[in-house]
Amino acid sequence: MSLIASTAEMVGRDAELELLGAALRRAMAGETSAVLVAGEAGIGKSRLLREFRARAGDDVLTLAGWCLDYGSTPAPYGPLPAILRAALAALGDDAAQAAGPGRDALRVLLPELGPASADRTSGAEGLREAIANVLEVAAARHPLVIVVEDLHWADDATLTALAFLLRALAGHRILFVFTCRVDEVRRGGSVRTFLVEAERARLLERIEVQRLDPVQVRALVEALNGPTDDAGFARLLERSEGVPFFIEELSCEASGPLPDSLRDVLLVRFDALDEDARRVVRVISASDAVVDHDLLTELAGLDDDRLDAGIRAAVGAAILAVRSDRGYGFRHALLREAVHDDLLPGERSRLHRAYAEALERRAERGECGFEAALAFHWHQAHDARRALGAAIAAAERARTSFAFSSAVRFGELALELWDQVPDAEEVAGRSHLELLKGLGSLLRNAGHDERAIAVVNLALDEVDDTTPPIVRVKLLRDKALYVQNSGRPGAAGLVRQALAAMDDGVEDERLRAVLLNLLAGRLMVEGDLPAAVDAGEQALRIGREGGFENVVSVAANLIASSRLHLGEVDRGLELYELSWEHARDTDAKLRYWVNHSDSLSTLGRYREALSAAERGVEHAKELGLERSSGSILTENMVEPLLELGEVDRAEELLSKDLTLRSFRIFRVYTTASRIRALIWRGRIDEASALLEEWRPTFLAASEVERQVWYSIIDVEMAIGLASGRLADAAQALERMLDHETPRLAHSARRLLDGALIVAGMRATGDAARAGALAERIREAWSEHHAYFEDWGVLVEGLLNGDAVSLREAIAVADRIDGPMMFRSALRLELARALVAVQGDRGEAATALAEAARIAERTGHARLRRETREFAEASRLGASSARGDGSELTEREQQVLELIAEGLSNRQIAERLFISIKTVSVHVSAVLRKLGASSRTEAAARHRA
Repeated sequence: MSLIASTAEMVGRDAELELLGAALRRAMAGETSAVLVAGEAGIGKSRLLREFRARAGDDVLTLAGWCLDYGSTPAPYGPLPAILRAALAALGDDAAQAAGPGRDALRVLLPELGPASADRTSGAEGLREAIANVLEVAAARHPLVIVVEDLHWADDATLTALAFLLRALAGHRILFVFTCRVDEVRRGGSVRTFLVEAERARLLERIEVQRLDPVQVRALVEALNGPTDDAGFARLLERSEGVPFFIEELSCEASGPLPDSLRDVLLVRFDALDEDARRVVRVISASDAVVDHDLLTELAGLDDDRLDAGIRAAVGAAILAVRSDRGYGFRHALLREAVHDDLLPGERSRLHRAYAEALERRAERGECGFEAALAFHWHQAHDARRALGAAIAAAERARTSFAFSSAVRFGELALELWDQVPDAEEVAGRSHLELLKGLGSLLRNAGHDERAIAVVNLALDEVDDTTPPIVRVKLLRDKALYVQNSGRPGAAGLVRQALAAMDDGVEDERLRAVLLNLLAGRLMVEGDLPAAVDAGEQALRIGREGGFENVVSVAANLIASSRLHLGEVDRGLELYELSWEHARDTDAKLRYWVNHSDSLSTLGRYREALSAAERGVEHAKELGLERSSGSILTENMVEPLLELGEVDRAEELLSKDLTLRSFRIFRVYTTASRIRALIWRGRIDEASALLEEWRPTFLAASEVERQVWYSIIDVEMAIGLASGRLADAAQALERMLDHETPRLAHSARRLLDGALIVAGMRATGDAARAGALAERIREAWSEHHAYFEDWGVLVEGLLNGDAVSLREAIAVADRIDGPMMFRSALRLELARALVAVQGDRGEAATALAEAARIAERTGHARLRRETREFAEASRLGASSARGDGSELTEREQQVLELIAEGLSNRQIAERLFISIKTVSVHVSAVLRKLGASSRTEAAARHRA
């Protein structure tokens, strides 16, 4: 929306234009960019974009959309239909194929493409994927500038889609530009969360559009009205405070008395219009969306000539703007609000009723997509009965479009209106209990788990003796899911209540099996493995007897994972094969790939785990879900990649962070992997800060998912090892040893790192602590199945620390497919062992050089540092033999020159004005770096 009359020259925005231009140049070079143009209402954000678009050139395709607001309820996916229509139009004949496997999903946003098929399974994820595919294809033809105006009115579905696109379209010739009144964004609201997360992830660059200074204000005033006298300018400057929109409005009445309030200022131009133009403006003020010409004709009640004249006058006065080929809207939202608020209550109610009736007539003629507007207008018209029906329809429409947050708002509106409508059940087509049940599901899908729990509790309170028992069962099931997703304990108990309630005459064996699988899943992640196996076996039996293929698949999957942690590895892997054989729908298949790849990684079969996760991603891609559900599998690729030392590829996957997951548990695992990657690179401060930021979330999640508890132990040990704080690392390991009940397969990898801690303590001279910790590790390791026999050799090699054990461990580490870091760590320990017992220094040097080479190739910061330090301390390897002084600091070079002159430490201290102690430190460093055994040798090397 334009804030300054189109005839006005833009002033004071050169720096902002340059920043936008730089972002566009990056995008055109293939670096996807995103810019937030932020500022208060009327500051000139849209005027800036109009100038930028004019300068972008014909080679750039601009796709623009606006976020809309129907009162307190944003329109779902407000800007996306316009953006998609423009993209598809630009693609021409290729448009039909551009969306890929999920092209059918686009029909929920673009009804003109035809009705969506009823068997769609991809949901909101498939819709986002299809949008990304269209934009990807369009960007291959032309650099894109995707403009989303008025982000402060965006609904959650739009924000989720935009967050997805920012990540999914990385590496394409696309510039996203958002405008937003940041001063109107609620703290804690969805828009604020979106902006904070995007800026924290460095996906979004902010350009703050500031108020104009006095010189710029004068330039703008004179561009609008010509030269102005000093007295009039001073008054205008005081009133406008440098806001371009207010300057524009005030400049029109500079010669007359100024209004005392902003509303009066905003209505000055409106009051100057003739009656027909004022009628046109009043009619359009009742809609925050663009009003098409036909609808305006119907509502204004003017003949064509008078209507055209009124529109032309309003556009000429910079109140209205032509928003599309056949639509009109206000140049600024404040104008619309001022005009609408100026209506009398009766006028306002009649106008909204007229809108609603006109839209209903259109719906009767077969047009669609008016549900949200009808709910808004009937509510504003104070017709509770019709508003209730429209709210139900709008909620259903938003739900089927996967705009769950908008669906929630309309569902809550329906709940608010219910008691005002005597025949509410007939109007809504459902009971109050059914409304509550449906609203709970919408809240869950929108990510409002706590509110979903509150609503389902209200529904359970309405259950009585007349309620069919199956309703109570399903409500308890729903509550269990909501509690599970919120990361709170108690889900398993609720499932047990649901199973008990089935004994009241509910004959639905499939539902019983689904509940048993839900129970098995909860017990598995909580660590109650025998109970998980028992529940899964019951579900498996029912699934086989009833021919419920997906029930069998999910049950086998859950039993497989539980038995694996119980040490029955071969049986677990057999059950995974059974799970795949019976997987029939998307959910069962994706569950298989997720859990199977995760289990293989836990077992240390990293190449197989990576391959399984990659195949799962390919399967998700075939379903059109590669960058949504498939992103969970992408995370399952990261862990084996880190273990295999392929950190560049792992970081690439992490940097994309393909989507914002619905449930925080997925973010927990991704964040843990980010911390591990930072530690690998030696960015310890960043890793520690990220852990502390997420620690409360980690701890809460660990109460309901045992694997998260192991992740906390893992990253704390890794930070301690990498920073040289071995006591901290040991403390984290001992916490696991003290409180690990039951001991899951996840502990094997942590015990392996524990052996590294022991080796580090031994190297630093803390033999007593090293010996005590080694005994605890051996005791814990004895409880693991022989499946981890190879890792057992590595553990013993590090715990024993002798050359024989370490050579055996190196042979095993080189044979298995990970963890890669141990190939370097074991060789470093062998070099230390050989030097300590005055063994073969040639073998020690060879082992150390190989350790350094592996650490360098994989970019492991700690091992690179430790191999270099030991090489210098032991005088093994090329770094100590070089002795050319190239690593000396400027001060050390000065000290060396004075040593060569034959000066003592005291004389050097006097010459350089430093303490004798400091000189001693520098002399030791010089000798170490030169590989010299004495001051005389160091002096000789310097003179040479």
